[in-house]
Amino acid sequence: MIAAILVNLAGIGIRFFTDDPSLYGILARNMAQSNNFTDLVYHGRGWLDKPHFPFWVAALSFKLFGVSTVTYKLPALLFFFLSVFYTYELALQFYGRQTALRAVLILLTAQHAIMSNTDVRAEPYLMGLLMGSVFHFYQLKEKFTLQHLLLGSLFTACAVMTKGIYLLVPIGSAIIGDYLFKGDVKGLFQWRWLFAFLLVCVFVLPEVYTVYTQFDRHPEKVVFGRTNISGVKWFLWDSQFGRFNNNGYITNSHGDVFFFLHTLLWAFAPWAIVFYYALGKKLWEIIKRRPQPEYLGVSASIVMLLIFSISKFQLPF
Repeated sequence: MIAAILVNLAGIGIRFFTDDPSLYGILARNMAQSNNFTDLVYHGRGWLDKPHFPFWVAALSFKLFGVSTVTYKLPALLFFFLSVFYTYELALQFYGRQTALRAVLILLTAQHAIMSNTDVRAEPYLMGLLMGSVFHFYQLKEKFTLQHLLLGSLFTACAVMTKGIYLLVPIGSAIIGDYLFKGDVKGLFQWRWLFAFLLVCVFVLPEVYTVYTQFDRHPEKVVFGRTNISGVKWFLWDSQFGRFNNNGYITNSHGDVFFFLHTLLWAFAPWAIVFYYALGKKLWEIIKRRPQPEYLGVSASIVMLLIFSISKFQLPF
């Protein structure tokens, strides 16, 4: 376990070797040096491709510890280890200590996890935020407490401000699936979920404000070769549904319904075969209506795998 942790820490000082991490680092550095935490600027022009949260966190790290490769990767690593913590806590709650330790070991040594902690994009942030959201919302599902309501909503909002509103799908699918498979449809209509939704909307307002200020108030700005670009519309629709439908500002023409099935073979290596076996076994037991300790993982993962596979906009990360 210690060796697996050290492997993920080992890449913290390695310089970037692909375009996106360098671009993201420049955006965060510009933000920190200009003290302008509203605008994302690249070579003097407005940049509109990802929400702000990872750049805010990286810029804060730059402000506190100086600009370097290490200070750029540090917060992402902390969010990744947050995902490790919540993975352990969830597995411990349902399956016991031995399974929880195995789950953590698999997460720490999966190929794409290690690669993401070296070639930092949004994935380490998303892993921590998603696992935190699901953990606290599941506790909220079982028993209402203000702590879990606030933390679940905050993690969810930060996930949305990292990659867009599609992040509501895996979080919602996990909780809704657990309700449905356990035959508790009425639980979906408790007031706590309305409060959670409203809190997520409130916590997402900083992102709405920043894109409105940078783009909606300045229709003369040229983005994607066009003017009159609405940052709010992009955040709420184009950045996600435009990509899913492959008719947004950025398109991809290599869609394949089997793309993520074979991508997982390398991304989840060396555990891919174990993953497919475990997933098939879990689905078979559900079909046979054998009660399961939880339905969070299978509900979220199957829904997202189907959505990504149907979409024509596909990238391996």
